[in-house]
Amino acid sequence: QVHLVESGGNSGQAGGSPRLPCSASGYRRYCMGWFRQAPGNGREGVAAIDTSAGTRYADSVKGRFTISVDGIKNILYLQMNSLKPEDTAMYYCAADDAWCGSNWHLSPRYRYWGQGTQVTVSS
Repeated sequence: QVHLVESGGNSGQAGGSPRLPCSASGYRRYCMGWFRQAPGNGREGVAAIDTSAGTRYADSVKGRFTISVDGIKNILYLQMNSLKPEDTAMYYCAADDAWCGSNWHLSPRYRYWGQGTQVTVSS
């Protein structure tokens, strides 16, 4: 059984650089990603990673966020730099039993989800 557990959420000022870890157990790694959802908005794909196609990012975070994975510890990370107030959201870790592909940013394709961790950025 696959379990994804996020942590590292916090509240801080713009410009901060927190890192979100997601511990994955029971998962044979294909596509893993980070999503976020702000109040009143849909779930937005932030970044994804797999060993076939590397990393992918939403335009809104490209150059500021970095997704990576520790294959030994089975931990997915999201390094967030130069945070902006519009980055405020609940952040979710997700995983799927297939490679990422061009639809990596679509939440319905992911089979496994964490419970989410809140990131709040003030100006």
